[in-house]
Amino acid sequence: MTQTLEICVCTYRRPQLAATLTSLMGLERPSGYALSILVVDNDDHPSAAEMVETMATDAPIPLRYVHCPEGNISIARNGALAHSASRFLAFIDDDEVAPADWLLHLTREMEKTGADVVLGPVEADYADGAPDWMRRTRIHATMPVWVDNRIITGYTCNVLIDRQKPVLRDRLFDLSLGQTGGEDTAFFAKVVAEGGTIAFSPDALLRETIPPNRVSFKWLLRRRFRMGQTHGRLVAENGASFRLWTITVGKVVYCAGATVLQVFWQDRRNKAILRGALHLGALSGLAGGRGLQQYGPEFTQRQSE
Repeated sequence: MTQTLEICVCTYRRPQLAATLTSLMGLERPSGYALSILVVDNDDHPSAAEMVETMATDAPIPLRYVHCPEGNISIARNGALAHSASRFLAFIDDDEVAPADWLLHLTREMEKTGADVVLGPVEADYADGAPDWMRRTRIHATMPVWVDNRIITGYTCNVLIDRQKPVLRDRLFDLSLGQTGGEDTAFFAKVVAEGGTIAFSPDALLRETIPPNRVSFKWLLRRRFRMGQTHGRLVAENGASFRLWTITVGKVVYCAGATVLQVFWQDRRNKAILRGALHLGALSGLAGGRGLQQYGPEFTQRQSE
C-alpha cells in the first residue's frame, strides 16, 4: 500500500526559498511513498506565490502553494496541518537545502523504530568573515535534546511526523508562541509528555546557510534567552516548585562563574555566557515574563533598520 508523504515549507519573505525547493525537486522517493510539497506563505501579501506557482508548472514532485497570513509562524504551521491530507508530514525550513537521500533516512528510521516523530540534524554553513569560534563550536547547529537517553522535545527544521499516531491527531501549534518562537519546542514536548516517542536519524542531514544578521553574539543571546523562556513557560504550566527555582538560579550563578574563570578562552567563555542566557530565560518563563518577539512584520522591520 502506498503511503502519502507531504513536505511542508513554511515561508516568510525568504529569498532562499527557491534554493530549498530546488533541492527538494532532486529528492529520491522512498519506496512505498507518494511525495508532494506544500509551501505555506505566512506573509501578509502572497509574496511567494508567483515563484512557487512558476516552479510548479514543470516540477517532478507535485508542488502547491497556500497563503496563511500573517507574521505568526504558528499560523503557518497549523496551516500546513490543515491543508495537508497526507498521513506523513516532513517539515524543512525555507533557508535549508536537502540532499537527495534526506527522506530515505527519515522514513527508514521511522519504519525501524516505530516512533511517532523522527528528527534529523541541521548543520550550519558560514560565509567568509564569520567568527572562528562559531565555526569551531558549531553554535548554530541544531540537534535533539536528550535527557536520560530519551529525546524530550523536537523542532520543525528537520522532522518527519506520523499524523495517524494518537499523540499527534488534532494537535496544533500554540498561537501565543507564534511571534516569539518556541512553538515547535512546546508542540513536541507535549507529544512526549503524553507518551509519544521521538527518534533521531543522524544521516538525515540538512544544511542551512547562516545570514549575516544571525552571525552575531547579540542574535545568539536573544535566541538562547527565548529558548529558556519557552522551557520555563512549559515547566510553569505544571507548577514550578521552590526547588526548581533554586536550581535554575544556581545554574545562572554557575554560568557566571564559568564565564569569569574562562574569560581568556573564547570558545568556552562564549558558550558559558550563552548557557547563562538560556537559564536567565528559563527564570523569565517561570515568572511569566513576556516573550521576545522573533517573527512578524514589526520584528522584520526592526531587523532591517
